[in-house]
Amino acid sequence: MSGFIYALLPVIAISTLGHILSIRRWIPAESWRAIERLSFLILLPALVVRTLANAPFETAPWRLASALILAQFALAGVGWLARYLPGLQRPAIGSIIQSNVRWNTMIGLSIGGLLFGQDGLALVAIAAAAMIPTANIISVYGLVAHADHPTGKRPKPILALVQNPIVIACIVGLVLAGGNIELPDLLDDCLKILGDAALALGLLSAGAGVDLSALRRAGPRTFTWATIRLIGLPAFAVVFCLALGVTGIPLLIAVICASTPTATSSYILAKELGGDAPLAANLLAVETVLAMATMPLLYFAVQLLPAAAGA
Repeated sequence: MSGFIYALLPVIAISTLGHILSIRRWIPAESWRAIERLSFLILLPALVVRTLANAPFETAPWRLASALILAQFALAGVGWLARYLPGLQRPAIGSIIQSNVRWNTMIGLSIGGLLFGQDGLALVAIAAAAMIPTANIISVYGLVAHADHPTGKRPKPILALVQNPIVIACIVGLVLAGGNIELPDLLDDCLKILGDAALALGLLSAGAGVDLSALRRAGPRTFTWATIRLIGLPAFAVVFCLALGVTGIPLLIAVICASTPTATSSYILAKELGGDAPLAANLLAVETVLAMATMPLLYFAVQLLPAAAGA
């Protein structure tokens, strides 16, 4: 557990620095949007392509990807059942479903890399290749299906996935690894430099995007669903991993990815697609704070399982 705490502390510190830079307005809000755009379009895809291209494709844990996807659908189903709860408005259900399936890729990459090096980065990248498309599809349909008045143009989730730079990077990296195509030294060096910047800027942006003032607005409903998300998704991930025979480091990576808080983009998507945007912001803030405690506890608990032996 001490190793996980050691890996988590830099993530918390850099995210906190990003939050301080944002609330003090030492970096303007429009600059953060530019940084997020740069990370999304260039830096993170570069990291994903290089990591997957250099990963041993023949040992790629497809069962890990399958287990995480099943976990997302299972917790989305729990959110869908929220429609039967009294007093819960339809837009709130959409925001809950989205919170249940989204995860913070940057936190997963940072902790996975610090704990397990390149092997950890490769496994988180494979998890991202599975979880990002699944989260986008479930989130869009969940929000639109429960919106009172969806705003703007009707979303096209499949088209959005095809155009998503991270999804494209996953495909490119897997193709390179599958074809045993070695990256030229110059390209590999360029991707390494860009990838090294991805984690730092990504964590700074993640911290800047969290509105901790939302904690004051959060009530019992928010804390309940935040807890369900932070415990439920990793619990389902472990169950499906064990059922599919996923053990060792891949099992621990599954817990790391599933136990991260929801993505900072959840508020924007909820606002655009007619979800309960204030609830989305509240869930993001509460999960970000609670995850500092739940992530190491869940990681420690899974380490006690015989299936995690040898990790």
